[in-house]
Amino acid sequence: MAGDTTRLEGEARPGPDGGTGRLSGPILVWGAGAIGGTVGAFLRHAGHEVVFVDVEGEHVAAIADPARGLRIEGPIETLTVQAPAFTPDTVQGVFRTVLLCVKAHHTEGAARALLPHLAPDGTVVSLQNGLCEEIIAGVVGRERVMGAFVNFSADWIEPGLIMYGGRGAVMLGELDGRDTPRLRALHATLTQFEPNAVTTDNIWGYLWGKLGYGAMLFAQAAGEKGIADCLARPELLPLWRGLGGEAVAVALAEGITPLGFNGFDPAAFAPGATEEAAAASVAAMVAFNRPNAKTHSGVWRDLWVRHRRTEVDVQIAPIATVGARHGIPCPHVERLVRVIHECESGARPMADANLLEMMR
Repeated sequence: MAGDTTRLEGEARPGPDGGTGRLSGPILVWGAGAIGGTVGAFLRHAGHEVVFVDVEGEHVAAIADPARGLRIEGPIETLTVQAPAFTPDTVQGVFRTVLLCVKAHHTEGAARALLPHLAPDGTVVSLQNGLCEEIIAGVVGRERVMGAFVNFSADWIEPGLIMYGGRGAVMLGELDGRDTPRLRALHATLTQFEPNAVTTDNIWGYLWGKLGYGAMLFAQAAGEKGIADCLARPELLPLWRGLGGEAVAVALAEGITPLGFNGFDPAAFAPGATEEAAAASVAAMVAFNRPNAKTHSGVWRDLWVRHRRTEVDVQIAPIATVGARHGIPCPHVERLVRVIHECESGARPMADANLLEMMR
């Protein structure tokens, strides 16, 4: 009823209308690729002081060049911003807010590199896939880490150019679930990128939910078809149930209630869930992804366009590692990791038959 402030455990909560306001001082975006470049560009466009750091020298030069800048293109919005940009070895200064946006397997190295630039009362916000918050906390201290979950679609195309293909969920939360002034300030700031961003007292639920959905995207990356077309294949439903089910079962064993987003319903993949429930969730994921200008996952681009190592060992393999601690077998996840490694090494060609093999 009106005025009721009761919240369910794990429920997403809207950010405050007023409160402490937006983040103050310059924001350091460490990793100016698809995620960091898009978020940072929108914040810069909204008037925030933003400093970018990236390992790609040409990309850094483009962002800092007044004649070029960082251009965001796509169906959501087109904009160009110019901002200070540096490589990790040339950036200077100390910052109270760092948005860490590197690939999961680069997390520890990036956290160590940014540590000298993090203020004693500063905060590192992980805008990454996987359980990177724990890695960051091991470097900078748990009290200086805030969790975040993002599911928007973007691709780094070339130096100075990112394609922003589709909006998606953005959830922000303290690692211990508290409602804090810095969380409110972060929310007020990031709504200038995603107006529907919310805060949550169960950020781990979203991160584990993303592992289940992410495992499906890694499987898609081993084949030719795009995300929607791949998920829509009815013969692959057992694979989606296997991957999603293993992630959800392990999360529950960890005492975490995985939460859903953008069509993915963890309950539909939980132990005892029906095939019909899983099919309905997959159909909802197809409907969410179908209109997206980004047809293939970032993992697919890593394998078949950029020909580089993926995040599978840090993002997906931990499902099986944690599962083993609880005596939960994860054969689908283990086969997926093996197939991705074979694709990375060139021992396995891109083929939709790879997905059928993972199902056996």
